[in-house]
Amino acid sequence: MSDNSVPVTVLILDKEYRVACNQGEEDSLIATARFVDKKMREIRSSGKVLGTDRIAVMTALNLAHELLDNKSQKDAVGANISHRLHAMQQKIDAALSKENQLDL
Repeated sequence: MSDNSVPVTVLILDKEYRVACNQGEEDSLIATARFVDKKMREIRSSGKVLGTDRIAVMTALNLAHELLDNKSQKDAVGANISHRLHAMQQKIDAALSKENQLDL
């Protein structure tokens, strides 16, 4: 543990884990652990996956998939905004060019 970290105990699938956490981020860690616990319980209650290790792996895969999907959507939105800004810039440049020609 580093100088600015504190131990926090979280409960996931009825098992306690002691995790080092930066001071001031304890509430975030606890909320994250609750979220992971909820997702693992959802997978366990489906009855399709048996064993804590397999439930943990399936939860990790599902969360990673959601994260990457959201990142992909965010990247697509960013590309769309960038394209629209570029088109607007071209229109502004064309309008300014026409105004400059009128001034001559």
